Amino acid sequence: MKLGDHMNTSRFIIQTPAKFNFWLTVYSHGWCSLPPFRVDKENKRFSQLLQLGDGALAYCTLVDGSSSLSVEVQSAKRLTPKQQSEVKFKIKQCLRMEEDLDEFYTEAKRYSHYRWIPKIGAGRLLRAPTVFEDVVKMMCTTNCSWALTEIMIKNLTTLIGEKFGDDASAFPTPEALAGVSEKFVRKNIRAGYRSPYLIEFAERVASGKLDLESWRTSTLPTVELFKEVRSVKGIGEYAAGNLLRLLGRYDYLALDSWVRGKYFELHKNGRRVSDRTIEKHYADFGKWRGLFFWLEMTKYWYEQQFPF
Repeated sequence: MKLGDHMNTSRFIIQTPAKFNFWLTVYSHGWCSLPPFRVDKENKRFSQLLQLGDGALAYCTLVDGSSSLSVEVQSAKRLTPKQQSEVKFKIKQCLRMEEDLDEFYTEAKRYSHYRWIPKIGAGRLLRAPTVFEDVVKMMCTTNCSWALTEIMIKNLTTLIGEKFGDDASAFPTPEALAGVSEKFVRKNIRAGYRSPYLIEFAERVASGKLDLESWRTSTLPTVELFKEVRSVKGIGEYAAGNLLRLLGRYDYLALDSWVRGKYFELHKNGRRVSDRTIEKHYADFGKWRGLFFWLEMTKYWYEQQFPF
């Protein structure tokens, strides 16, 4: 069965907030190129396969409008009102529609070289429907090439995630990932040294010992939340800093070789400097420093609709 065959289709509109830029959010970082997300550049559509709380799968295709998103959802059975509400909620969560960036934009307007940010509505960073998916994906970006990240995430979804039609699979649930062996993850997912970390992490989440979703609404000071994120084996300072950005906390720069290289190129004519020097450059931006840093490093992406 191909996607679309014998499926129920529902359509609805989601109103977007002011200063919301759909494609800049989609292409805010590399998540849009990792399944279950899909970008259809030819038809200018963005899709994702959601697994709802009751286990039902919903394949959502989003089309940008001037002040709204048109959403088409394919599902095995007609969505109930409760399921449709959950789909809308998850889409808004992924696209950060509820996040208030007015304070950040006000700060950006104080600097001539950052006024482009509020002008084009940049700043929202795409995230997965669940913190679990974000953490697993972040683990798979550490100490490897982006090409290997893509391979690992594709393998995770196609080999462990629940299938939807012939050509789509959901991201694996904690229970599904916890149910496979470390040997399977090493051999088939190609996760290498991450394999035991991924299994242990999935087991902690599946058992309820680790309440990941509470991180998105946590009232902990950012330093304390950073420590909690770092407590997950396989999550170092870089990964934790990046995950905090996906939780709406921008206090950390999340330095890795790629952003260091961009900083050297933009500010030092390619000359290498210490991490401390980079941190000092953005210190005055306070709680927004990680977002200013990331947007400056990726500014060139925003010159085209599909930068990668």
